[in-house]
Amino acid sequence: MTDNAQTPVSNETTGKLRAVVTGASTGIGDATVRRLLAEGWSVLAVARREDRLAKLAAETGCDYVAADITSDEDVARIVEAAGPTHALVNNAGGARGVDRVDAADLDNYRWMYETNVLGTVRLTKAMLPQMIPTGRADVLLLTSVAAHGAYEGGGGYTAAKNAERIIGETLRLELNGQPVRVIEIAPGMVQTEEFSLRRLGNDQAKADAVYEGVPNPLVAEDIADAIVWTLTRPHHVNIDLMVIKPLAQAAFHKVYKEA
Repeated sequence: MTDNAQTPVSNETTGKLRAVVTGASTGIGDATVRRLLAEGWSVLAVARREDRLAKLAAETGCDYVAADITSDEDVARIVEAAGPTHALVNNAGGARGVDRVDAADLDNYRWMYETNVLGTVRLTKAMLPQMIPTGRADVLLLTSVAAHGAYEGGGGYTAAKNAERIIGETLRLELNGQPVRVIEIAPGMVQTEEFSLRRLGNDQAKADAVYEGVPNPLVAEDIADAIVWTLTRPHHVNIDLMVIKPLAQAAFHKVYKEA
């Protein structure tokens, strides 16, 4: 890909905290960029779709770079565009398919692992050398309630998100003594523009049916609010894990729906 980054804001000049948010072209990522900017942060928005990033930048003033976190070359461009960084919000990821294990589409499994796990590791590994010296760094992983259990038809996604969760827990142990918090946000049912649509093969009717009758599912702004709350706690306070579900969702398999 070509370098589509805007000129990064100099943190030394502005004195602002700097965040990198992946998956910023839609949903939770987009909402998080907006909320961080409202809190006075400098933000680099990252996603693959440049047109959406350019629109977000025009609306908010964020910096952006169009990049794929599964590419070493693109990750190098993210690092260069980011500069000294205080928070990395690993939001990029997603689910594909609802196959039973005995009928698994391994291409979907591979995509989920490459994006949710290896993409997160690749970018985090590359960013840490310019985060630790700030003396105030946060690595945040946007996992899922799927990272904490299993459900039928979710084998590939739960496997990937469980792996991502364990990466975070391991990183927290390995960075103990360094000025780096490792935070996990695990949302339940969140109604966004694309998550279920992509998972269900771009079938809008099936995607809409997921939330049909559910009173007040979470929305992207609810999760962005939680993300920013954890990042803005005094830095000696580490929110290791926050699980967030709508009131209607008691468990993976138990969601109240109105008739």
